[in-house]
Amino acid sequence: MTIPIKIGVSSCLLGAKVRYDGGHKHDRYITDTLGRFFEFVPVCPEVECGMPIPREAMRLEADGGVVRLVTTVTRVDKTEQMLDFCRTKVVELEKEDLCGFIFKKNSPSSGLFKVTLYRRGMPAKAGRGLFADAVTKHFPLLPVEEEGRLHDMDLRENFVERVFAFRRWKDLLGGGKSLGRLVAFHSDHKLLVMAHSPEIYREMGALVAHGRELGCDDLFACYQELFMKALSFHATVRKNTNVLQHIAGYFKKHLTREEKSELQEIIGEYHRRLVPLIVPVTLLRHYVKKYGQEYLLKQVYLSPAPLELMLRNHV
Repeated sequence: MTIPIKIGVSSCLLGAKVRYDGGHKHDRYITDTLGRFFEFVPVCPEVECGMPIPREAMRLEADGGVVRLVTTVTRVDKTEQMLDFCRTKVVELEKEDLCGFIFKKNSPSSGLFKVTLYRRGMPAKAGRGLFADAVTKHFPLLPVEEEGRLHDMDLRENFVERVFAFRRWKDLLGGGKSLGRLVAFHSDHKLLVMAHSPEIYREMGALVAHGRELGCDDLFACYQELFMKALSFHATVRKNTNVLQHIAGYFKKHLTREEKSELQEIIGEYHRRLVPLIVPVTLLRHYVKKYGQEYLLKQVYLSPAPLELMLRNHV
């Protein structure tokens, strides 16, 4: 995998004093934990579009069908200033080879979900920051998240898995497009995708099976869209349990009766939410190495991200 993995991050989350009040919102999980594996591309759209530090607070307001960025006291409209910056910045970000982006929650420029939007003076959690909106539209497959939501372990796992998956996909593209390389990639990611969306995995399988009927560019474009769409769905306990049982099936002829019983007991405990996913996965990884299961050794599902990120450790 290409290292480092680049992700965009709102500058204030890295400790930069760029907020409207001259402060920051340093997030230690981002810098101290994710920073061990990711290279950050900081962006503060408000400062980079020419606004001072400190500055007057702003808010989003609905003006007919248009969302506008307006200062809260003096009522200065900053919409076009911000949108001009966004149009230029997203093109610049194409050169950064980003694999993800973490935005600052509630920000009228960078908030990703449920930013306060005023309509006829009444607030509603229904907006999206202008810069965050520009990024998601320009890079529709890019894994994105807000820093506040990263405290939810399920959301954190999903985001981190998608970032690493997107990097592997970009590496595949960098090595050249061929049906053979796509088949190998598809095989290695089978169980990971099944844990997120068995339905989309079947679509991907059908696409690869008829790959020779499509042009290479069309095939890879369609596959990429399905791949990232599938991973956007959360890997639930039920889907993970099905994948674990699928893996266990490879050891029917290897394990003793006691070992089979122990494995099924641990998978059952995970299914009942008594132990975290890492417990059955660790045992299965042990058997994969012990019995040299070449197919399973290549399965990304068993190690989708570095162990140091402590994914799959919550019940």
